[in-house]
Amino acid sequence: MIRLASWIVGSLVIAALAAWMISLPGTLTLEVAGYRMQPRLGAAVFIFILVAIVVIVVWAIIRRIITAPRAMARRAKERRHLQGVEALSDAFVALQAGDPGRARSLARDAQTRLPGNSAAKLLEARADLALGDMPAAREHYRALIASEKTAVAALTGLYDQARAQNRPEAALTFARKTLALAPQSSWAAEAVFDDLTRRGQWAEAVAMVNAEPASNREDRARKRRRQAVIETARAREAENSNPLAALDHALTALKLLPDFVPAALIAARIHINRGETRKAMSLLRRIWRSTGHPDVAALYAHAQPGASAVDRLKRLREIIEIPPPHRAAGMALARAAIDAYDWPLARDALAPFSGSEATQGVSSLMAEIEEGQTGDQGKAREWLARAVRAPRDPAWTADGLVSDEWEPVSPVTGKLDAFEWKVPVTVSSRSAASLPAQLPSEAPLPLAPAENPT
Repeated sequence: MIRLASWIVGSLVIAALAAWMISLPGTLTLEVAGYRMQPRLGAAVFIFILVAIVVIVVWAIIRRIITAPRAMARRAKERRHLQGVEALSDAFVALQAGDPGRARSLARDAQTRLPGNSAAKLLEARADLALGDMPAAREHYRALIASEKTAVAALTGLYDQARAQNRPEAALTFARKTLALAPQSSWAAEAVFDDLTRRGQWAEAVAMVNAEPASNREDRARKRRRQAVIETARAREAENSNPLAALDHALTALKLLPDFVPAALIAARIHINRGETRKAMSLLRRIWRSTGHPDVAALYAHAQPGASAVDRLKRLREIIEIPPPHRAAGMALARAAIDAYDWPLARDALAPFSGSEATQGVSSLMAEIEEGQTGDQGKAREWLARAVRAPRDPAWTADGLVSDEWEPVSPVTGKLDAFEWKVPVTVSSRSAASLPAQLPSEAPLPLAPAENPT
C-alpha cells in the first residue's frame, strides 16, 4: 500500500514537472544545415533530454557489442574456476571417504582448471600417499617444498610418508626442518622431543619443554609434569656416577611435582647413602602420607643400613597403624612382620584384605604366614592356588609391559612418562620376580605393590 502510494505521488510530481517545463515562456532558435527551428523553451529542453537518452542507449548497445568477446572470455574463466573449485572440493571429500583413486583424478582435474592452486597439488600428493604410490608422492612433495606457502604442508606429507615406510631417521629429518620453518608446529616439536627422550638427551629435551608456551592451567600442569619426569630421568641416570647432581635433579622434580614417587625414592636413596637418614625418613614419611606407595614403605623400613628385621618392623609401625588404612599399608606391614617372625601381627595386618577379593600379593603373603605360623602346608598351597587366580596388584606398567621399577620412557614405544602405577592388564613383564611356583619358605616373595598410583 505504501509502495503504491509512493508510486502515484512520484508519477504526479514527474507529470507536474513535465507540464511546468513545457509551459515555460520563450523560444529557442536552432539553425542546422540551413534549417531553422524555433521551438518553445520547454519543448526544446524536453527534446534535448530525449536526444541525450537516445545517445546513451545507443552507446550502451555499441559498447556491449565491442566488449562481448572479453565478457565471454571472463565468464568462461569464471566457469572454469568454479569447476576447478568444485573438483577440488569433490577430491577432498573422496579422499576423506577412502577413495584415493577418484581423489587423485579429481585433484588432477582441479590442477588443469586451477594451474596455480597449491591445494590441488597437495591433495594429489596426499592421494598418491594413500594409494601407496610413494615415488609420485615424494616428487609432488619435493616440488611443493620450494614454495614458502606450501613448504610446511609438504614436509608434513614427507614425514607421514617416511613413517609409513618405516624410515624413522628420514621422518626425524623432516620434523626438524619443519620445526626450523614453523616453530609453532606441534607435531614437529613432539616428534623431535620424542626422539630426544628416546635417546636420553635430557638436557636438550628439558630445554624444549622450558621453551614451550603454557597459556592455561592444563598446559602449565602438563609442562610441570614433563619437566619433573625429565628431571627424574636425569637423577636416575646420574644416581650412581654423580649423586650430588642426581640429588639436585630429584629435588627439582619434587618441587615441580611434590608427590612424584620415583623422584622421592631417588632422593631418599641418595640421602641414605650419604648418611642423612633423618632427611630420607622425613621425605619418605611425607610421600607415604600422600601416596601410600609400597616402594616408599619398603625404603622407609630399610632407611637405616644394617637394621634388623625387628627394627624394620618397629620403623614401619611408626607410619602404619592397625588396622591398616589400605591394602598397600597392610601388605607392607605384613611383609615386615613376616621377616621379623611376628606372625600374629602379619595376620592382623592382612585380615581386612584376605577375603574373597584377595589379590595375588595378599594371597602369597597369607601362604607364607600359614606355613611359618602353623606349618600347615595344605593351607599354604591353598593360598598359592588362590594367588594364581586372584586379581593382580598394581605395578609400574607401560604399553602392556610390567617393570619392577619406574622408567622414564616406554621400552616399547619410547614415549616419555608412559609408565603408570596401575593393575596390569597383560602378563608381559620385565620383572625378574614372578608369582612363586613353590612354597614361600623356599623362595621369599618381593614386596607387593599398592593400589593408589602416583
